[in-house]
Amino acid sequence: MSTNPGRDPTFHISNDASPSTTVVAGFSAFGLAGLTAVDFLVDHLELEETGHLTAEYLPSITPFEAGRPRHHSRFFSRPDLDLTVFVNELFLPTPVADSFADTLLSWTDEHDVAEILVLSGIPYAHGPDEHDTFYVASDDYRERRLADADIRPMGRGFLDGINGSLMYRGIESDLRTALFITPVHAQVPDVPAAIRLVETFDRVYDFGIDAGPLEEFARTVEQYYQDLAARLETVANKQMPEDRMYM
Repeated sequence: MSTNPGRDPTFHISNDASPSTTVVAGFSAFGLAGLTAVDFLVDHLELEETGHLTAEYLPSITPFEAGRPRHHSRFFSRPDLDLTVFVNELFLPTPVADSFADTLLSWTDEHDVAEILVLSGIPYAHGPDEHDTFYVASDDYRERRLADADIRPMGRGFLDGINGSLMYRGIESDLRTALFITPVHAQVPDVPAAIRLVETFDRVYDFGIDAGPLEEFARTVEQYYQDLAARLETVANKQMPEDRMYM
């Protein structure tokens, strides 16, 4: 967790087991819906930590639980399930998103990961009846996963930050990439948004996940998420990825 204003941030991934062919990720962002959703997947599917990501020359955090420190960016899986979940609590200023994505994507290339899905809540203008989940996805992801799924595409706009970097890889390579997007509000965590993301994920991947217990799960970690969101607000110069899009 060292910092040095004269050095560009670098990232490194260590893993005890190879990832599955499918990786689903959630990042620290407004509302923390995506992060809440993947954290719930880890808990609900009883996944075990199999790796982590470290950052150098970037202001960071060291979370702890029950008095024990842990890594801010962790990978989870289990041998009998073709799914690796990436829970990333690290704050990613926009200028470091490409470097972070390059590290993550080099790792997925090395381990023959076939697809990456990001669950994300994004604050965009919407009406009271527009609480839904939409997608942005590469052509091969749409053909493989979304042909029979009742999920609408996001109409028009652009992505930046880590979401933009990961989605661009889907255009330029054989890696299938997708982003499931739902509107979020200021409350932390935005549990209804996280539930929508989990339900959409399970509609596509059919792991038999019941999102009902997510509300109770979120209540148990609510203070932690509120503290995390407060930390998010203090990131220098507010240099956080800001996704913009139009319906």
